[in-house]
Amino acid sequence: MVQQVIDGDTAQLGDGQMVRYIGIDAPEVRRHVGGEWVMDPEPFAQAATEANRQLVEGQRVRLEYDVQTHDRYGRLLAYLYVGDQLVNAALLAGGYAQLLTIPPNVRYAEQFRALRNEAQREGRGLWKKH
Repeated sequence: MVQQVIDGDTAQLGDGQMVRYIGIDAPEVRRHVGGEWVMDPEPFAQAATEANRQLVEGQRVRLEYDVQTHDRYGRLLAYLYVGDQLVNAALLAGGYAQLLTIPPNVRYAEQFRALRNEAQREGRGLWKKH
């Protein structure tokens, strides 16, 4: 169960573990300054965070792991599902995140690339033409 959404690509589970979504990178809502986290949203960060919240907060999720299960910060690395919906893919398709492929975790890299390209072509989210 997702207890709290941290930003557009990270959530905290009910057991306190943090999970970072594989294959995507959403704009940051905060940054690390002198040992503390400071709220300093990048453009579109709040929209990406809210999209993630709408998809997962309070929801029972299923985690699918790739080759690596944790990042260097100790967060779980996973593909998140709410029912049959792959949340990582939904955020890319909506233009709420960019593609971030880091080998060896590349199981859905081609699918994610296609979703990002479509969002870009259609001008969704981050790719909206101003």
